[in-house]
Amino acid sequence: MSAPRVVLFDLDATLFDHPGAFRRGILAHVTALGTPYDAVPADELVAAWQQAEDLHFDRYLAGELDYDGQRRARARDFVARFGAAPLADDDATAWFGGYYAAYRDAWAAYDDVHGALDALELVVPGVRFGIITNGELALQQRKVEKIGLGARVDHVIASGELGIAKPDPRIFAHAVERFGARAAEAVYVGDRVRVDALGAAAAGLTGVWIDRDERGWGTDETDAAAAGIRRIVSLAELPQLLAAG
Repeated sequence: MSAPRVVLFDLDATLFDHPGAFRRGILAHVTALGTPYDAVPADELVAAWQQAEDLHFDRYLAGELDYDGQRRARARDFVARFGAAPLADDDATAWFGGYYAAYRDAWAAYDDVHGALDALELVVPGVRFGIITNGELALQQRKVEKIGLGARVDHVIASGELGIAKPDPRIFAHAVERFGARAAEAVYVGDRVRVDALGAAAAGLTGVWIDRDERGWGTDETDAAAAGIRRIVSLAELPQLLAAG
């Protein structure tokens, strides 16, 4: 791997601290609602909301639900889990809206983001940055602006606009083409081994997995090694990795 012309990133849980905003958002929302959530431990509430997101966002990516439909489904699953009254469509939309307002108030970049991009520009002169994200472009672009990356990122590629989601290699190929580069000249950094790093590698990019929780490879180790995936635990490691090739 030579020094790249383009470094592409996932957004949520890579640049944007989605887990932190997610936790603060759901806890603030249910605290405002009170019963029946006030007797439930915080970790249980967060885990239940995460399970609902994982299930129904995957259904959205698979085309089973539209974007607003997966939001309503998440709200319905969560309230049912804790014995609250079932939600009609309008009520589910309003319930999710309450959560989303609290979540949006908590939006922030990880502490290592801006320093890493500064260092990359020093060690890889002329490098350009982009984002590939599974989600709706307008929402993801708002996150990018809120965390101070709007002027630093040349292109934001969103699955909702393109109609192709990671790990499909076509979304990575499309992003590289937007930069007028070749796949071999691009690196992709994301927090999920199979969706991000292996998806990028299948399209010919260099895949980098950011393991912020230091979980380790687990069952993905063999496939990741075969695909040449690099692992980091902080974006602060990325400039040295790419400068060294």
